[in-house]
Amino acid sequence: MADSPTAAASRRSPDAEVYAALHADAVVTLSRWEPTGPAAADARDRTVALLAAGPVAMSRAHRPGHVTASALVLDATGSRVLLCLHGKFRRWVQLGGHCEPVDRTLAAAALREAGEESGIAGLRIDPVPIDVDIHPVSCQGGSLHHDVRFAVLAPPGAVERVSEESEALGWFPPDRLPQPLAGGTAHLVAPALATLRRAPLRPVP
Repeated sequence: MADSPTAAASRRSPDAEVYAALHADAVVTLSRWEPTGPAAADARDRTVALLAAGPVAMSRAHRPGHVTASALVLDATGSRVLLCLHGKFRRWVQLGGHCEPVDRTLAAAALREAGEESGIAGLRIDPVPIDVDIHPVSCQGGSLHHDVRFAVLAPPGAVERVSEESEALGWFPPDRLPQPLAGGTAHLVAPALATLRRAPLRPVP
């Protein structure tokens, strides 16, 4: 059977090589993941369908949509979460962003983004997602982020440093999150805390 035009174009794209390992990890990770609710299940299924386009689905150049990775960072006690006031849309949100060619796994992408945006070294991550969310963005004149979200733990005494992408960073109790808050951020708290109780988070995905 002949390839669809989309599949053939994906194979010819430079992204097919640089994102091949990350794409393979995304397919395995999401295919095995047990969603945390009906909305997450629908987002997971739509993201798996997006991944059928091939490795290009990991690149911000893919206008129909692309996979991103983000992290809800908990402090060492699990009693506070770290959020950033996003410089573009002026809402408090978890840390995260686009996947890059250096990323070999989705968890590695989320951990890299968390480190870059928080300035904190020694972060640890659980490689099992806590949520998948799809939302519209302005990339390429209009696209969708298929955001795969993870729980990350900061070391004791961690001191954050504001990056160029953020207006501010702040630690907040899970029951007193700041406003205005990005949609979907609040419901990451419960599965992140459940992950922390279930198993120690890892320094390397």
